[in-house]
Amino acid sequence: MKTRRILVAYGSKHGATAGIADEIGRTLTEDGFETSVVPAGKVRDVTGFDAVVLGSALYAGHWQHDALACARHNADALAQRPVWLFSSGPVDSSAEQHDIPPVRGASKEMKRLHARGHVTFGGSMTAETPGFIAHSLVKHGKGGDFRNPERIREWAHGIARELQPEGAGPATAP
Repeated sequence: MKTRRILVAYGSKHGATAGIADEIGRTLTEDGFETSVVPAGKVRDVTGFDAVVLGSALYAGHWQHDALACARHNADALAQRPVWLFSSGPVDSSAEQHDIPPVRGASKEMKRLHARGHVTFGGSMTAETPGFIAHSLVKHGKGGDFRNPERIREWAHGIARELQPEGAGPATAP
């Protein structure tokens, strides 16, 4: 099957994970794929897509509810197509320093969906992030934007390379 349509779905409470999903979508589009970037809570059916990237913000070490619900609701269809998962959350440089394994919920979904891979990207908690806890942490110097667009694009280019039809030229190099 010639892979052309990719869904990038995400669970994001304050927008940082949506930004990562947008970067993945832009990169896959630049690499020649038709890409839709959609909040996971709005995904009803994945059968119109040839591949899926599903991501979630991490909250207290857990995937966001909408992302898990999307995976569970579409489990049969997702298991029939290439799937990659991503998480975002560490509000420090740890995701840049070493691979962070998926949290338990994401790990379970990886196995159930036969996902081809998972990556954890740094998250973001800035003065613009809503909520008392976020404001308190930022006020005490424990915030920042740790998303790395180059790393996100590199990962998305890797997905594109895996999905290139046989005989097609390579996807854009990172």
